[in-house]
Amino acid sequence: MQTVIITGGTGLVGKSLTKLLVDKGFEVIILTRNTHNQPQFLHVSYAHWDVAKQKIDTDALAKADFIIHLAGAGVVDKKWTAAYKNEIVTSRTKSSELLINTLKNNNHKVQAIISASAIGWYGPDIIHGKQFIETDPADNSFLGNTCKEWEESIEPATNLGIRVCKLRTGIVLSKKGGALAEFIKPIKMGVAAILGNGKQIVSWIHIDDLCRMFLYAIENNQLSGSYNAVAPMPVTNKNLTLTLAKIIKGSFFIPMYVPSLILKIMLGQRSIEVLKSCDVSCEKIKATGFIFLYPSIEAALKNITTTSNSA
Repeated sequence: MQTVIITGGTGLVGKSLTKLLVDKGFEVIILTRNTHNQPQFLHVSYAHWDVAKQKIDTDALAKADFIIHLAGAGVVDKKWTAAYKNEIVTSRTKSSELLINTLKNNNHKVQAIISASAIGWYGPDIIHGKQFIETDPADNSFLGNTCKEWEESIEPATNLGIRVCKLRTGIVLSKKGGALAEFIKPIKMGVAAILGNGKQIVSWIHIDDLCRMFLYAIENNQLSGSYNAVAPMPVTNKNLTLTLAKIIKGSFFIPMYVPSLILKIMLGQRSIEVLKSCDVSCEKIKATGFIFLYPSIEAALKNITTTSNSA
């Protein structure tokens, strides 16, 4: 059995990805600061690392055939103070630095690193109907610069003969948390909360497709560089919200627009991302042969809301 190390493996994506990898016959080692009181599963183990102290279990790393690098502080979890913005950046770049330095100075058999990135790389839509592609430059904004530093931080692995693939992830849709949970809360009370004018494009992906894409990147040696991890059919915020409301409540809901000003007061700088229209293409990953299970928002939301064991 081949072994995959996952950083950030206790998060939303990490948990679903761990299950998929085990189901596909991989051993999984999750790097975490706290190896105690973790849930126990067959073919899953935990190894210690501490990014702040630049410490890692080198024995665990020596077992790895692949690394999936998900670690990073949540972008919308807290108010964007100067300190938290610094944490968002350094939690990504310093964790990459720890991995690179450890691989450089120890024997290993790592074939590839599949690193998370995000479509925060791109700025707001410039031309209506023109989708962002992987060769577009990083936006000169906090998230654009963060994603640029994030991707650059893992790139030195290529100098060690390790294949590096970076997945620029869109809004991840999952029943177990993340952005969709925030959409569902008001809908359960009969209100479909459309953000701003609702016209902003949301580039999204079902968590099952995202996890399958990480697996696909492991199994396909031709994948290197950056790929957009988004579904083929981006939608407007209004479309997403009303589609979700109809699935959950039928016709028993009231559409309500949440003014941009209210969002700016509630979220501060984070409102920029909520209100930003970002239409992102997945043609590059599709051209390699990847097939989406959930290409449309209707298929994705029906699966997530009607399947009790859905990711």
